[in-house]
Amino acid sequence: MSVIRKQSILSTLVIYAGFAVGLFNTYLFTKQGLFTEAEFGLYNTFIAIANLLAAGANLGAPFFIYKFYPYYSDHIQFRKNDQLSLSILLGLFGCIAAISLGLYVEPLVIKKYATNAPQLVDYYHWTFLLGSGLLMYNIFEAWNWQQQRAATSHFLKEAGWRLFVLMLIGGFAWGVIDSYDLFIKLFAFSYPFIAVALLLILVYRKQAPLSMPFSMVSRRLKRSAIRYTSFTYVGTLVFTLSQIFDTILIASVLNNAMTKVALYSLAQNMASIIQVPQRGIAAASIAPLSTAWKQKDIPTIAQIYQRSSINQLIVGAALLALLAINYTDAVLTFQLKSTYLLAFDLAVILGVTRLIDMGTGVNSQIIVTSPKWRFEFISGIMLLIIILPLSYWLTKEIGIIGTALAQLISIGCYNLLRILFLWKLYDLQPFSVKTLYTVLLAAGSWAICFYLFKDMEGWFAMALRSLFFITLYLAGAYRLQLTPDLALVWEAFRKRLL
Repeated sequence: MSVIRKQSILSTLVIYAGFAVGLFNTYLFTKQGLFTEAEFGLYNTFIAIANLLAAGANLGAPFFIYKFYPYYSDHIQFRKNDQLSLSILLGLFGCIAAISLGLYVEPLVIKKYATNAPQLVDYYHWTFLLGSGLLMYNIFEAWNWQQQRAATSHFLKEAGWRLFVLMLIGGFAWGVIDSYDLFIKLFAFSYPFIAVALLLILVYRKQAPLSMPFSMVSRRLKRSAIRYTSFTYVGTLVFTLSQIFDTILIASVLNNAMTKVALYSLAQNMASIIQVPQRGIAAASIAPLSTAWKQKDIPTIAQIYQRSSINQLIVGAALLALLAINYTDAVLTFQLKSTYLLAFDLAVILGVTRLIDMGTGVNSQIIVTSPKWRFEFISGIMLLIIILPLSYWLTKEIGIIGTALAQLISIGCYNLLRILFLWKLYDLQPFSVKTLYTVLLAAGSWAICFYLFKDMEGWFAMALRSLFFITLYLAGAYRLQLTPDLALVWEAFRKRLL
C-alpha cells in the first residue's frame, strides 16, 4: 500500500495543480466579455468527440498493457519488450479506421447538428486531429503507469494540456490569435502536443523499448490477449459513450444547443474536481492489482479495494460539500455571466454522481485485471442499455436537468451491479461502517457551515466558510479514524516540518 499511497498522493497533487489551471481557464471562458456561451459549448463538444474517437480507435491497447505487462516483464528483457510497439500499431490501425468511419457518417452528422449546432459542423474534421492525439497519449500513459511513474503523465494531461489551452486563451485575449476560428483550430493540436511530449520523456528515460513485433511472449499470449482486449475494448467504448453521450445529445436535440452545452459543461467541470483523487488512485493501483491477481493474492486486493473506497469518499465528499456551499457566491464574486447561475443544480447532481463512482472504489481496475475481465464488457453494455434511452427521454422531457438525472441513475445502477459481482464471486466489497460515518460527517459539516455563513457574501465569506468547513471536517475524520492513511500522511508531513 505504501507505493500506492505515495503515487496516489503525488498524482493527486499534480492533478489538482492542473485543475487549478483548468479552473482559471474555465473562469476565462465564462467571464463576461471574452468568449460567448456558444464558443465555450463548442470547445467542450470538441473534447467530448475527441474522447469518443480515442475510445473507439484504441482497440483495447491500453488494457492490453494493463493486463499483460507483468507477464512480459517476467519473461523478456525490457529492451526486447515489444508490448509498446504492438500497442502503438493497434492504435494507429484503429485511428485510421475511426477517421474513415467519421468521414463516412459525415452526412448524418450534418443532418443532425446543422440546425441546433452549426458551429460543430463547421469544425467537424478538426475533431479527428484532437481525438487522434488523445488516443496516442492514452497508450503512452498506460505504459507510463506500468513504469510506476504515474505523476509524469498526470502532469502532462492535467497541467501541461491546460497550460497549452491557457496560452491559446491568452493569445486570443491579447489579439495574437485574431479569431475564434484560429483558436479552435490551434486547440485541435493540444492532445497531439502532450502525446509527443510524453513519448519523448519515455525515450529520454529509456523506458520506451520500441522493439520489433512479434516476440516469443507475444506469440504465446496472442490468443489470450485478443480475447481480453476485444472484450475490454468494447466495454470501455460503451462506458465512454455513456460518459460523453450527454454532451452530444444536448447538442443534437435541444434548441440553442451550444449555450446549454456550456451550462452543462461548466457543471461537469465543477463536478470533475470532486473526482480528481480517483484518477491518482486508479493509476497507482493498476500495477499492484495486476501483480496481486497474478499471484492470486485476494487479501491484498481486498485491502486495496476498501482503502481506495474510503480514501476517495473522504476527499470527494469534502469537495462536493465545498462546491455546494460556495457555487452561487463564486459565480457572483468572480463576475461570471449570470447565465451560469443556472448550472448550480446540475453541478450538485453531477457531483453526487461522481461521489457514487468514487465511493465504490477501484472496482473497474479490479475487474479489468481479474480472471473475470469479460464482465467489464457485460457491465458496460448494461450501462449503455440504461443510459441511452433514459438520457434521451429525460432530456427531451425536462432539458439538461434530465440529462444530469439520467447520469445519476445510470451510474448508480452500474456501480451497484459491479459491487454485487465482486461480492458474489470473490467476497470483495468496498464498504464499512466508516463509509456511513464519512457521509454523515460531510453532510453535518456542510449544514453547519451553510447556516452559519448563509448571509455572508464575497471573497472573505468564501474563504472563511471553506476554512471553517475544512477544519471541522478534518478534525472529525481524524477523530473518527476514518482511514489509517490520514494518520500516516499527517505523521509524514509532521516529520518533514520538524
